[in-house]
Amino acid sequence: MLLLALLVALHLMSSAVQNSDALSRAFVPLLLVVLLGLFALVVMVGVNVLRLVSQRRRGAPGSRLTARIVLLFALISLLPVGVVYYYSLGFLLRGIDSWFDVEIDSAMEDALALNQASLDLNQRVLLKYSQQILAGIEDRSATALTLTLDELRRQAGALELTVFEPSGQVMGTAMDDPTQLVPNHPGREVMQGVRMGVDYVGLEPAEDGQLVVRVVVTDPRARRMLMQAIFPTSARIDELASKLENAYNRYTELAYLRRSLKLSFSLTLSLVLVFGLLAALLAAFGTAQRLVRPVADIARGTRAVADGDYEQRLPLPAQDDELAFLVASFNAMTRRIAQARDEAARSQREVEEQRAYLETVLGRLSSGVIALDGQLRLMTMNPAARHILRLPDYQDTGLALGELERTYGRLGPWAESVRRHVMIATEWREEVTLLGGDGRQVLMCRGSPLPAVTDDGTGSGHVVVFDDITTLIRAQRDAAWGEVARRLAHEIKNPLTPIQLSAERLRHKLLAKLPEAEARVVDRATHTIGQQVEAMKAMVNDFANYARAPEIQDEPFAVDALITEVLELYHGAKVRIEADLGAPEAKVRGDSKRLRQVVHNLLKNAIEALEGRDDGCIRVSTQYAFNDETPSIEMAIEDNGGGVDAELLDRLFEPYVTSKAKGTGLGLAIVKKIIEEHGGIITAENAAHGARFTARLPVWRDTSAASSRPLRRIGET
Repeated sequence: MLLLALLVALHLMSSAVQNSDALSRAFVPLLLVVLLGLFALVVMVGVNVLRLVSQRRRGAPGSRLTARIVLLFALISLLPVGVVYYYSLGFLLRGIDSWFDVEIDSAMEDALALNQASLDLNQRVLLKYSQQILAGIEDRSATALTLTLDELRRQAGALELTVFEPSGQVMGTAMDDPTQLVPNHPGREVMQGVRMGVDYVGLEPAEDGQLVVRVVVTDPRARRMLMQAIFPTSARIDELASKLENAYNRYTELAYLRRSLKLSFSLTLSLVLVFGLLAALLAAFGTAQRLVRPVADIARGTRAVADGDYEQRLPLPAQDDELAFLVASFNAMTRRIAQARDEAARSQREVEEQRAYLETVLGRLSSGVIALDGQLRLMTMNPAARHILRLPDYQDTGLALGELERTYGRLGPWAESVRRHVMIATEWREEVTLLGGDGRQVLMCRGSPLPAVTDDGTGSGHVVVFDDITTLIRAQRDAAWGEVARRLAHEIKNPLTPIQLSAERLRHKLLAKLPEAEARVVDRATHTIGQQVEAMKAMVNDFANYARAPEIQDEPFAVDALITEVLELYHGAKVRIEADLGAPEAKVRGDSKRLRQVVHNLLKNAIEALEGRDDGCIRVSTQYAFNDETPSIEMAIEDNGGGVDAELLDRLFEPYVTSKAKGTGLGLAIVKKIIEEHGGIITAENAAHGARFTARLPVWRDTSAASSRPLRRIGET
């Protein structure tokens, strides 16, 4: 109905344009009606476009096909309508121009030619006349000149006569208008030309709009005078100007009517073009919706199947055509896919149950278990294997054994052992030692090939089971050394006192009775025996301390305060000691006396390592540390004494391992034992210029104060 109403309104507009009487009365109302109708069409098309854009953004089925159909309809309709519009508009505009066959061009040419001829003649006459007037002036006094100029002006019929000096100074003037006191000066360019000897004559508009002739001449008698004469135009020129004005007005009226007609016809034709395009777009949307609806149903069904909804069934079209065959095939396909899905789901559940059972069993094992495929790639790795091999939790399976070895170089011996036994394809058992930043690690590895599952009977992989027996070996070694120390202390300590007493008795009995030479021998011998007995007692006490079960006093104390007290005792040391204590609030629960012994032993070792060095320096530092979010305090003692031999670094905390000529090798073993008794760990490493010993102890926190004052990390304020 809207399209029909617009079509009728456009027809009436076309009729109104052709009739000038109806144009003034009906054209504007019809134009408003058409514009309102076109606006309604634009709104309808805009709503459909917005709906289509929204469907495209949501990815609605059929939206892209609808967009292509609408675009195709728009192009198909716009091309012929645009061609017709272009040629029709050109033909219409040229036809309107041909309607106005007036003689305005020839009239304008005649007027211009006549005006030019009259002006030329009149200007030559006036120029000659002005020269004669100036030549006839004899008396140049102000009064006589004024009277003479006024008489000459009336005789010549001029509006103004003015005599100037070459500098522009007015010598005398006479004007037709008595109210005008100042003469009308010529322009600067005119005066400059006249001074150079070129007389000036020209037609100029006056203040009242009338045309006047301005003449500026030099004195023919070569006197230093210039004269300006302003003459009114002749009646003939006015007549020609009036005729020209009338012709111009008529031409303007005709041109105005011509633009109105052109505008009206162009507007009507443009509205027809817009009407055709909008009508084509509305038809395109309607046609596209009818064509795309079945295709959209199939697209929605296909997307549902892609998302896993295999129960999707499409309604069959009423017509038995190719589309109905396609829908029936789609429904049959979804039924078969649903059956296959159910079978696959049952198989997947069985596999997942077996996998979950296997992962549960492997996850609860304390032994590390790794399964390799035929290309020696990691297929399965339980948490215990990651922990024992010190692998990060994000380390994925699928990594080749060689890549694992290159990434983690300390696993080289273990990877080489696995590779060597996999090539043999038999069950095996081997003890492997790994070296890393945490020291030596001993693994007990066992392996076996997996059953053959391929068609050619070859093995499908290998399984490796291993345990970390480092702690067990260390505990056995520590227990053995403890037993040795206990027996040595028992066997050596008993005869030391009789030896010392006997040496003192010999010294007391014989020293005063023997000659001086022999007395000196006895004195040196007994003194040496006493010193060695004291050294033996110290060694026996170290054995006893290492073998004795600890009796720890359990109380909290501040580590920084304890270190400060110990450092006060070393103020007179020959080496420089620097302190950087960064954990003043950290407390450790344990025996402060035994930890004081740890600090003493480490400082003593550092001082002994710096003997003979003038630039010896020891740095003692503490700071907070976090390991798996467990707060702890880290104490480090570092010197610049040259470091520890690499061969002794891994066994430095073992009993009877020392690099000193007179050392027992129990000092660092006791230090490690005390640290471990307090739940901590201690490590040794070579720093840039010396050795560095780092001990880490768990921080004690008061449960009543922990909730109100949380522990701060390093660098927090």
